[in-house]
Amino acid sequence: MVKTVKSVKSVKSVKPVKPVKSVKSVKSVKSVKPVKSVKPAKSVKSVELEEDPKSNLEDDKQKVIEKFGQKKGDTGSPEVQAALLSLKIDKLAEHLEINKKDNHSRRGLLKVIAKRRRILNYLQKLDEKRYKKLIKEIGLKK
Repeated sequence: MVKTVKSVKSVKSVKPVKPVKSVKSVKSVKSVKPVKSVKPAKSVKSVELEEDPKSNLEDDKQKVIEKFGQKKGDTGSPEVQAALLSLKIDKLAEHLEINKKDNHSRRGLLKVIAKRRRILNYLQKLDEKRYKKLIKEIGLKK
């Protein structure tokens, strides 16, 4: 049900907004704190990855594929998929340590973790030896 307004007498006049003066120097800002550098633990321990947080993700992916692939160019095996997801989880965890309020990335991290868990469950049902070897190489607790 929509109510209609019969008169507009109660509305006061709106004052124009004043433009904000431009800031010439940043020296007056004292509340800015420097960002702490964080070195998260790498879960894909046995692969030598770039230490720079802004390193090229493609180079890291290629190293993981070479290490965990069953043959050259193997990207579909469960071992490679789980290792790549572990790499992605490490990068997202590193991002979330710096940006604590980034809930959109946190949700994405939870989705990636769930996907890795499903792949690991599949591998465990498929071949227990391969599963245990992968868990040890990736550095997971289970």
